Amino acid sequence: MSFVQPLVMCQNGVRLEPLAQEHEEGLRAAAADGQLWKLRITSVPEPQDTRAYIENALQMRADGNRFAFAVCDDASGEVLGSTSYHDILPAVKRLEIGWTWYRKSVQRSHVNTTCKLLMMGNAFDQLGCKVVGWRTDNFNFASQRAIERLGARKDGVIRGHALRRDGTIRDTVMYSMRAGEWPEARAQLLSLLELHAQSA
Repeated sequence: MSFVQPLVMCQNGVRLEPLAQEHEEGLRAAAADGQLWKLRITSVPEPQDTRAYIENALQMRADGNRFAFAVCDDASGEVLGSTSYHDILPAVKRLEIGWTWYRKSVQRSHVNTTCKLLMMGNAFDQLGCKVVGWRTDNFNFASQRAIERLGARKDGVIRGHALRRDGTIRDTVMYSMRAGEWPEARAQLLSLLELHAQSA
């Protein structure tokens, strides 16, 4: 049995559901909102590569090292983006959250905070993870700020770690959160969502 089992998670009008081929058209439209594939520091698929992106995610799910979700508007079903559990290590009860991107029109909204609340809650409270990690490009400063707002701690930088889509080599900034730090982080995420609801 896989460590991460298929599930649907909903909160604040956001639904996370296992990524499937039926999301291809919606995922392509989400990536087109802002032409996100042109950003060299992200993993957003180019329109013609959307099917392959999903097929790769499904193969990684079968291999047990990544579980990808489609992020959807719970009312309309519109695909807002995608996010994943990855580098899943059942023996030490650790996984990472990444491969995350959202259509431009919902960036800087409640969507990312809600997704992280759902995914971290499932990881710590249901799966019993001891550590949840994140990694990002050393030049993706927006991602670094977003991870730090979650309450994650910077572990360090792996230099010369991975290729970007343009062929350049990136340094990778690593973050993590331990299970004991989750209650305070959860309270902070709930507070951020409350503030967003009051200002909406």
